[in-house]
Amino acid sequence: MTTTAQEMATQERVAADALEVIPTGAALGATVNGVNLRDLSEATFARILQAWHEHSVLLFRGQTLTDQELIAFSRRLGDLDWAPVQETGRRFVEGLPEIYIVSNVKVNGEPIGSLGDGEAVWHTDMSYLDMPPKASMLYALEIPPTGGNTSFCTMYGIYEALPQQLKDRIAGLKIKHDGTFNSGGYVRQGVTPTDDPRASPGAVHPLVCTHPANGRRMLYLGRRRNAYLVGLELAESEALLNELWGIVDRREFSWEHVWRVGDLVLWDNRCTMHRRDAFDPNSRRIMHRTQVKGDARPA
Repeated sequence: MTTTAQEMATQERVAADALEVIPTGAALGATVNGVNLRDLSEATFARILQAWHEHSVLLFRGQTLTDQELIAFSRRLGDLDWAPVQETGRRFVEGLPEIYIVSNVKVNGEPIGSLGDGEAVWHTDMSYLDMPPKASMLYALEIPPTGGNTSFCTMYGIYEALPQQLKDRIAGLKIKHDGTFNSGGYVRQGVTPTDDPRASPGAVHPLVCTHPANGRRMLYLGRRRNAYLVGLELAESEALLNELWGIVDRREFSWEHVWRVGDLVLWDNRCTMHRRDAFDPNSRRIMHRTQVKGDARPA
């Protein structure tokens, strides 16, 4: 029996209605239940996109994805960046340049991925580029028994919580996002290290940006190390950035995710930051990440 277009549309609506979005109860984030990311109708994906814009970070539990399927789902949000060059100068997945491996595992003494097992500080992915990615996805293949949790914070909520006097003070400022070090503290391949933020490589973006999808205002900090507020004396820049980062560290603006194998987390790279807890170096942790190209400069 042939399925008609009307019957297919009805089936898609039923599948979309079966999707359940459960907010974390924290400042951001939601779990999406009732969905298989390998097989999404347009109606279901539209609901996912709506939930993503509303909650900034989405968690999908119990996924079983090949790298090709991870790439295919990621492309639903837009064109993908190639994975950044690792500390060793390599890209790790032959034939799949979109896949970035985050891991502490070594084979024959060589790391299979990047960022090791130490703490990764608060950051926005690739903000040292003129056009940073708009989204990132991280998929858990192996996790340690404890540690390695990932936390996310809302840059909407942090901006909205600023005293009006501080909002007025930072209005119109631009911030240089350093390209010397990654979030694990490693020097990027091909970069001469410097701790002078005025001399380091990187891109300049507005400190306060507007999200293109919903018009909400947010701080766009990137990461703390080597950041610089353009046009200010260095001491004044450091003092003002310390004041802003002191607000970032308040737990009321964050949500901490405890990983399970099969978890996929999708986050909006424009309006969130994330960090990772350290974990036992004798444990294995393997995550595969993709990132979706930005379609506009932060503004």
